[in-house]
Amino acid sequence: MAGYYEIKKAKDGQFHFNLKAGNHEIILSSELYKTKAACENGISSVQKNSADEARFERRNASNGKPYFILKAANGQEIGRSEMYESEAARDNGIASVQKNGPSTDVKDKSEDSAAAA
Repeated sequence: MAGYYEIKKAKDGQFHFNLKAGNHEIILSSELYKTKAACENGISSVQKNSADEARFERRNASNGKPYFILKAANGQEIGRSEMYESEAARDNGIASVQKNGPSTDVKDKSEDSAAAA
């Protein structure tokens, strides 16, 4: 099963998306966007940049846990991963984003999450 994007609305009315793998696990999360159109532009940016290994920045949190950031060509962050238990797990996460990032399947849950907020 292929990966997909899920758009949601935060309690404050801003939008964000998660890229999910075929097993429905979140593999990349966006920042908050003021408009749905800006959120959709963020998804387009992931679709364009996720195949490029050079766009991934591998980092370690202050607690030592590895994670990664996906950046656009202009250096702006477009998404980040969860914290991983190992560098190998983080690298598997990057591989999953590279595989699933080009997906054009977008599930808009922003109305559902707004109603639930």
